[in-house]
Amino acid sequence: MNGLITFLEQKVSPIAAKIGGQRHMLAVRKGIISTLPLTLVGSFFVIFLNFPIPAVAEKLTPFLPILDIPYRFTVGILALYATFGIASSLAQSYKLDQLTAGIIAVMSFIVTSIAPARLWAEASTTNLLTNKPEIVAAGRYLNIANLGAQSLFGAIVTALISVEIYRFMKVKNITIKMPEGVPPEVANSFIALFPAGACLILFWVIRHMLGFDINATLSNLLMPLQGFLAGNSLLGGLVTVFLICFFWILGIHGPAIMGPVIRPFWESSIADNMEAFSNHVAATDMPNIFTEMFLQWFVWIGGAGATLALVCLFLTSKSAYLKELGKIGFLPGLFNINEPIIFGAPIVMNPTLTIPFILSPMVMTVIAYVATITHIVPMTVSRTVFTVPSPIGAMMVTNWHIMAGVLVVINFLVSLVIYYPFFKVFEKEQIASELAEG
Repeated sequence: MNGLITFLEQKVSPIAAKIGGQRHMLAVRKGIISTLPLTLVGSFFVIFLNFPIPAVAEKLTPFLPILDIPYRFTVGILALYATFGIASSLAQSYKLDQLTAGIIAVMSFIVTSIAPARLWAEASTTNLLTNKPEIVAAGRYLNIANLGAQSLFGAIVTALISVEIYRFMKVKNITIKMPEGVPPEVANSFIALFPAGACLILFWVIRHMLGFDINATLSNLLMPLQGFLAGNSLLGGLVTVFLICFFWILGIHGPAIMGPVIRPFWESSIADNMEAFSNHVAATDMPNIFTEMFLQWFVWIGGAGATLALVCLFLTSKSAYLKELGKIGFLPGLFNINEPIIFGAPIVMNPTLTIPFILSPMVMTVIAYVATITHIVPMTVSRTVFTVPSPIGAMMVTNWHIMAGVLVVINFLVSLVIYYPFFKVFEKEQIASELAEG
């Protein structure tokens, strides 16, 4: 075991840390996370669109078209906001003007999101005044559905490419330089003139001259991976849980490593569920089980590794250190913050606590999966911040279903049972260490 831990620490950990710190990966993670406030707000309106109390839902029926607007312009155009966030984050790492980079990237993404002219030749709409069909001119209409989570991978690509073009032209001095004394905002606008033109022409040619749909192509290529990691595959869910816990054991923030890879899938999955739920599909019939909210509320009880159970065991410990650590970690653990335990026990590189830290969440994942496919618990249809206590958060994201809270309690008890024997071994080691130190 010690040899394995040494190998992981010396060989695997540095590689994982390097990948997680790569500037493009960081930009994707930061950019997508920056959209969180909007998706949280949009989630509340999804609940209003499908209010769980029939009497209230009936009264809200006349207002559904209005209540749908906040959702459509938050979650419904998630990729548009993510484009700006990703480009801005990457520009910051290159010390470029973030605002300019974000605007150029948004322009590039929108150009790729509009159907080419030849597709509009066969399309028509009805004129509301004359009630007659009319042809829609290319570029005069933007379907906001093309700006949603399904285009998130296209948004990532266009954002990264746009910033790289901006950086390349600045490094090579392919810019218009203004005299000294010109305000920075004006100078930055002229510096960005050639990069903006290059990005516009590039993505216009790709989408409208060549007819290549970046968003659709990437979505089709990555759809199987999304279905595996963030769809309905139990194996995919277990792989995700294992990897996140595994990186934590190496002392690396698990979601920070996995985030750039899986977060776009998570965002797309919960957006699909919210879209279906806003269209009054039953919460038990959502497209995806393994959303981020599924893991957050049914598996990460107290944080990654389901460590709230371990904290509670620490509170009963005969070890002075573990008992004190339990007191320190209990309140943060209730709000799903467990760094004090992960690094305080520590769980990092701890052969005794490594097994339950991985095993407990994986068993809980299986239990939650079975409860979901048997319709005991609905699928997640909205999202909320991770600092809400787990039973409340679980009910919130399942349209206030009481069995979601019950499942959290059951999974907590399961994690308590799994952690207990390993806790007793670790406690014995800790007591012996305390006695040896006098």
